[in-house]
Amino acid sequence: MIESLSTQRTATVVDVAEWVTVCTLEAILPNTGVNALVGTEQVAIFRIGNTDEVYALSNYDPFSKAFVLSRGLVGDRKGVLKVASPIYKQNFNLQTGECLDDATVKIPAYPARVVKGRVEVQL
Repeated sequence: MIESLSTQRTATVVDVAEWVTVCTLEAILPNTGVNALVGTEQVAIFRIGNTDEVYALSNYDPFSKAFVLSRGLVGDRKGVLKVASPIYKQNFNLQTGECLDDATVKIPAYPARVVKGRVEVQL
């Protein structure tokens, strides 16, 4: 008896997210943020000091229910880079989006980079 072996092909779908240019690095003053519409998302992009280190978070503040985080104060808490909401002053980790004042709250954080003087965000 001859057995027939069938081979099964499995296709792997790779989700390739696109980098979107939002502004020049010079458009963001050191230790401030700007707001950009990336796709359908309002994203707050922050520049750390006079460097090309940038971070991107949702611009939505879940405490005040307003799109205002790009206007927040950039700083650090015990070495953790953060932004303080301009309304009720809750602090969000720039790398992870976690609220430093309420561990049950987290906002989306997005990859951000600078390429040839242009700030790019990936959703």
